Amino acid sequence: IITWNVGSAVPPDDITSLFGPNVSDGNIDMFIILQEVNSMINKRLKDVLFSDQWSELCMDTLSPFGYVLVASQRMQGVLLLVFSKFCHLPFLRGVQTQSTRTGLGGYWGNKGGVSARMTMFGHPVCFLNCHLPAHMRNLEQRMEDFESILQQQQFEGGAATGVLDHVVFWFGDLNFRIEDYDIHVVKCAIDSNKLPLLWERDQLNMAKNTESILEGFMEGQLKFPPTYKFDVGTHTYDTAKKRKPAWTDRILWRLRRTGSPVPTHNAALQTQHAYRSHMSFTISDHKPVSALFSLHFPFRVDMPLVELQVNKEWCKASDATVRFTVASTYQRSSWDWVAIYKVGFRHHKDYQAYVWAKAEHATQQVTFSEEDLPRDDCEYILGYYSHNMNSIVGLS
Repeated sequence: IITWNVGSAVPPDDITSLFGPNVSDGNIDMFIILQEVNSMINKRLKDVLFSDQWSELCMDTLSPFGYVLVASQRMQGVLLLVFSKFCHLPFLRGVQTQSTRTGLGGYWGNKGGVSARMTMFGHPVCFLNCHLPAHMRNLEQRMEDFESILQQQQFEGGAATGVLDHVVFWFGDLNFRIEDYDIHVVKCAIDSNKLPLLWERDQLNMAKNTESILEGFMEGQLKFPPTYKFDVGTHTYDTAKKRKPAWTDRILWRLRRTGSPVPTHNAALQTQHAYRSHMSFTISDHKPVSALFSLHFPFRVDMPLVELQVNKEWCKASDATVRFTVASTYQRSSWDWVAIYKVGFRHHKDYQAYVWAKAEHATQQVTFSEEDLPRDDCEYILGYYSHNMNSIVGLS
């Protein structure tokens, strides 16, 4: 999981290092990326017309390694992207996104929360990003906004309708500050690597002991210096406004609440392997923060809803027939389709060709016409897209 408030910065040429040292070896199953970006109206209009630069850069970086965009949600300045290894796509189901505005009393989306939820191999997981109110004095407002976001974000279908009915990852520019100490004490503690002194006065750490809404939320140790506020282009804390450094950018998690309507045999175990900042990036007054997790489930749903049978090599047009079998629980739609994707595709609409898999046809096969077939001699993959589930439910 990566969180970064980039403000109005233009993306750098290369963000590969954000995804860890070994992104090319495919050991990571999913990447969840949050960016807080420029929320000005003229900038948003450009992004609507031309897709935003940050989404494009993330897709350009991750798709060559076999990662596909599963979900994205944009609320003005808050952008959430969920990527997965393509082989997992049939087992990420019920993908839904939500957004809640809290800026200007709920009318403006520069502050608020965006989320993406799904069942992951049969287990409900929710990624919730929040951009909470700034400034030291607004602690109470931050807590109120977080509670409001949790109450307003409800999902359809299934037992896990509320955020807390899921395994939750909560992250973003949460804007919690360091109380009591003046700027000189805070900077001295950073320079002498006495960070535990600052943990004790961190507003989020203190609130976890008193605020019932934070019950069950956990966070790794903050072994990196505060990630805000820096002079842009430098590693120097704010010299202009002389803002006190703070750990505004955080990544927390919460296992499912007891008494949740979801059966308890779905309980997950969680391990955090890393929690760090990326100090080398200087385009923003915030430094990016990332965390690496593994989730351990007691069982997994790993039978695809649709299985595709196809010749391994297509040499002539008559080879381009795809047969498929459908699970008894799967409801077909006349708007389902089978698509040819080039290996390294970016998202489910990034196909070379597709053909409708009409539900009224009793035969469970489709054939691509000769003019639809890609001409390049390279590796392709076939995917069955479910209209009702808004996701790929079968892969060759």
